[in-house]
Amino acid sequence: MAMNEPSEEGRFGKYGGMFVPETLIPACEELEIAFREAWSSTDFRKELDDLLRDYAGRPSPLTRCERLSEELGYQVVLKREDLNHTGSHKINNVLGQALLAKRMGKTRLVAETGAGQHGVATATAAALFGMECVVYMGEVDIERQALNVFRMRLLGADVRSAVSGSRTLKDAINEAMRDWVATVEHSHYCLGSVMGPHPYPWMVREFHRVIGIEAHRQCMDVLGRVPDVVTACVGGGSNALGIFSGFVDTETELVGVEPAGGAAIERGIPGVVHGSLSYLLQDEWGQVLEAESISAGLDYPGIGPEHSHLADIGRARYEKVTDAEVIEAFQLLSRTEGIIPALEPAHALAWMSREREFLLGKTVLLNLSGRGDKDAMQMMEVLG
Repeated sequence: MAMNEPSEEGRFGKYGGMFVPETLIPACEELEIAFREAWSSTDFRKELDDLLRDYAGRPSPLTRCERLSEELGYQVVLKREDLNHTGSHKINNVLGQALLAKRMGKTRLVAETGAGQHGVATATAAALFGMECVVYMGEVDIERQALNVFRMRLLGADVRSAVSGSRTLKDAINEAMRDWVATVEHSHYCLGSVMGPHPYPWMVREFHRVIGIEAHRQCMDVLGRVPDVVTACVGGGSNALGIFSGFVDTETELVGVEPAGGAAIERGIPGVVHGSLSYLLQDEWGQVLEAESISAGLDYPGIGPEHSHLADIGRARYEKVTDAEVIEAFQLLSRTEGIIPALEPAHALAWMSREREFLLGKTVLLNLSGRGDKDAMQMMEVLG
């Protein structure tokens, strides 16, 4: 059955695993043991549930979009992860990992960030628990996400620029992993998506499973049934796996949407990056190709290993959209519903807008994984 535990080797089908330096294998093994113990602890689960409710603001609501539905010709419902504290789904995973790090006796959180939302969430949790926090961010992303850089620093985080390679998310992950290798005794690497070495893809998905659990229950209450289609944007793919988990055992169609410039499922071939085997953009010599996207959060050449497995077995399909389509979708939701989306979930909305004929008469649930405050300055420049 899809979306159960990975194999003993940390694999979803043939994807995943633990491809890390020998110095990090004990840290990954320690983390898996700690996570298994914590996840089976009623005290840990209660503490996390209390934080998600009283601090993050869960459950996030389900919103029916009447005007957007009228314009598109089918029923659209939003899972409102944009209304969580810090403005995205990232807080679910970060609160879980921060609690786990505290349980493990770690005093320092290390994180990577692209669009800045994971960095802000990590800085928020570090402030809440009195932990040191270092966030690595690509030089290019620091420029286009200046507001989130300010927020992280205001929260007490040390934001460090990654200046190698494309100077985006991939390079920020490289720097964060180097830091973790050097400081593993007192640092926890708070990885922000369903990628990296085992147990991260599985652990991060489990921390985001709350999205799918809530959404399934809310759909039954609001719609009286499951939706025909559930869709979400995919970079690494944590928000998508979170909501997919609530519907993977139903007849609902699952659709992940990637940027055209980073479509790992369509254009990639299996390869190893950042500790796991998955679909990856690479050239004929195995060199990683640079991804391109208007969205800093989706500017990644790979995809989470479980997404690769879901694609291979045909349980989910993966589409791609262009930057131009995303810009139109960003404006569409803002204009019709008074909800400004982040550029990341605007990718899924762009696919929905393009596929009106295919979706005619259906009910579509979109995971609105973040709000668009962080993208306002960038879009002001784009739209003039």
